[in-house]
Amino acid sequence: MLVDDEPDNLTLLEELLHMKGYATVSAQSGHEALSLARASRPDLILLDIMMPEMDGFDVCEILRKDAALQTVPIIFLTALDDDTSRIRGLEIMADDYLTKPFNSRLLLAKVENILQLSQMRAQAVSSQFNQQVREQSKRQIAAAWEANEYLSEKFQLFVPEQILGRIAPQGIESIQLGNVTEEELTILFCDIRGFTAIAESQEARETFEWLNAFFTKMNDCITSHGGFIDKYLGDAIMAVFDKPNSHAMDAIEAAVAMQESLQKFNASRQKYNLEYPLNIGTGINTGIGMIGTLGSDRRMDSTVIGDVVNTASRLENLTKIYGCQIIVSENAIVHAREFLNNISPNSKESLLLKCDLEAETQETIISTSRATAADSDLPRNNYYYRWIDRVTPRGKQQAIEIYEIWSASCPDSEAKQLTQVLFDKGIQGWQSERFVAALGYFQQLIQQNPADTVVSFYINRCQEKLGLIPANKSSEII
Repeated sequence: MLVDDEPDNLTLLEELLHMKGYATVSAQSGHEALSLARASRPDLILLDIMMPEMDGFDVCEILRKDAALQTVPIIFLTALDDDTSRIRGLEIMADDYLTKPFNSRLLLAKVENILQLSQMRAQAVSSQFNQQVREQSKRQIAAAWEANEYLSEKFQLFVPEQILGRIAPQGIESIQLGNVTEEELTILFCDIRGFTAIAESQEARETFEWLNAFFTKMNDCITSHGGFIDKYLGDAIMAVFDKPNSHAMDAIEAAVAMQESLQKFNASRQKYNLEYPLNIGTGINTGIGMIGTLGSDRRMDSTVIGDVVNTASRLENLTKIYGCQIIVSENAIVHAREFLNNISPNSKESLLLKCDLEAETQETIISTSRATAADSDLPRNNYYYRWIDRVTPRGKQQAIEIYEIWSASCPDSEAKQLTQVLFDKGIQGWQSERFVAALGYFQQLIQQNPADTVVSFYINRCQEKLGLIPANKSSEII
């Protein structure tokens, strides 16, 4: 941009610069120069000083205060040849100072050098800016990644990692309504007995405190045996075991560990203002389940559905009727037996023992251990289990065999083992509808082990069949 109040000077400069390939715009006053500069930012300004209304010094000062124009190179081209004017030009940050009459070659050399230097500075600034942008982008990406990992960790507190791997294989953003996988797994339901009465006797904060402490212990037992909690249902837990081949055994061992952990929890129950020890009932079933997302586009949830879930819930309810701590389905027992036989095919300890009943061979599991002498590094759990009934749980059409499992640390564990043969005879009498004989066996059993709740259940059943007491609908499962 050329700024001079003399038209002849502008014409001379225009011709000189056009010959060298420069494009120019001209202004004959300071105000016109500022207007042109703001409308179209020039690469260089040749600025006269002595002009009416607004001189070149004023124009330069205004440009240097304008954030958009303050870096535009300015060469003063003036008739003022005194040191005072030169010094003022430097003070207001002009790039150069030439006097009239000027040397054309010198002027063109100054113009070319200043434009090249300005371009180099611009490139350096641009490179520095781009580097800053890249570094900032890296920091933002790192921060976003860290935030994403943090959110993912928090998200897994609500949706287990095992479920996320199925419903969101490409990451959280890939979660969609209806994502589902179907597979064989084992479901465990656990429920606290008498929870409502306990909650009514406490402040809500107290209940939350011990309930969270209880859930933490149960979660440790479940996760340490390869399972994960699908959801908390008030005072109940629904857990999923999905490890190939071993999921049924994992669930059974977790249930036993939960009972043993509960004993430790009850030992310190006073700090939670719990007057009586907690009791829990656990149901376990193995079968095909579907893991996926249910709900709507606005609100969805991850869950496991299928008959395997419903049956496990029904078995947990049956623990209240039979007075058992743990009841498992035949499917779970068969799956566990297959796993044990596969890992230790020659070990007597790993085989499910059979008790021969008089008229038929009834598979009644007495005891087993997952570890053998050859596999001493495997975890060893002492627990026992026995067949207790064939039932049709509410809502099902087909009857299933159910088994009781108890820990070796239970107070009446040894008594149950010692009376197993007598128990089998009582069960055989019940199954063959010889209720008098069955009642006799069970009455002998209850004298030897008054704590055996399953025996008490069958005594009531036999007495009902014989008309000795009124029928109790709660004892009829079908």
